[in-house]
Amino acid sequence: MQNSPLVSTDWLASKLATTAQENAADSRIITLDASWHMPATGRSGPAEFIEGLIPGSVFFDINQIADTSTNLPHTMPSADVFSAKVSALGIKNTDTLVVYEKGDIPTATRVWWMFRAMGHKKVFVLDGGFRKWQSEGHPTTTTLTEREQTNYRATFDNSLFRTSDAVQRNIDSKTEQLLDARAPGRFSGSVAEPRPGLRSGHIPGSKNLPISSLYENGALKNKAELQEVISALDLDLAGPITTTCGSGVTACNLALAFAVLGKWDVAVYDGSWTEWGSNPKLPIEV
Repeated sequence: MQNSPLVSTDWLASKLATTAQENAADSRIITLDASWHMPATGRSGPAEFIEGLIPGSVFFDINQIADTSTNLPHTMPSADVFSAKVSALGIKNTDTLVVYEKGDIPTATRVWWMFRAMGHKKVFVLDGGFRKWQSEGHPTTTTLTEREQTNYRATFDNSLFRTSDAVQRNIDSKTEQLLDARAPGRFSGSVAEPRPGLRSGHIPGSKNLPISSLYENGALKNKAELQEVISALDLDLAGPITTTCGSGVTACNLALAFAVLGKWDVAVYDGSWTEWGSNPKLPIEV
């Protein structure tokens, strides 16, 4: 088991320089821009990608590498669809992947979680993201790298995934601890949801761990600080934990924080509040 899900900007810069010099096909490090923005912002991850990227990066579009047959946003695709889409990006099963984002929403963790759930062994999040990389003067480019199509093979690990049925059963069984990454106002129901048509509130029995409590100046807090934040919730870290949020993106940040603390088995409720809040048959608390 790897020691940390994070890599530093200095580590990445050093490794990219070394692998470029060696041109070693068996030690490839590929960086992925996973930027995604709420529709109301008017920002586009793919458009901003070509304005500046870490050299050699490919863009991972969570809206396109998704189950497009559902009306839920960017939910997990099948292993076959994931394999085909990732093969088209030129990624191999043996590659070391480092995921970053440019925006204010830490979305790299979503792609980190997706690859983990699809069985990829070497996938990391760039601590501080593109903003830190750029502020430190590391190289960026507008030149895109052409990569040959590969034969990627994904194997879905459903232990990292929860459906609405599983979450509903857990309300009664209380087998798993459910943590909600949304802001406190959305969790309590005092603030309306940004997506129209959704009820306000939270899943019964869940606790609130807003992602804002995990980050400082755009980077994840250190291990001791994360431990302090999570300790306040009185959780059983030896027990199962599932995370949720608005649409299955920021919930992955909670999974990342727990992985930093050595707990790698946290699951994500993929449909999250977009699915739960839109279904009047599912119970809510306010």
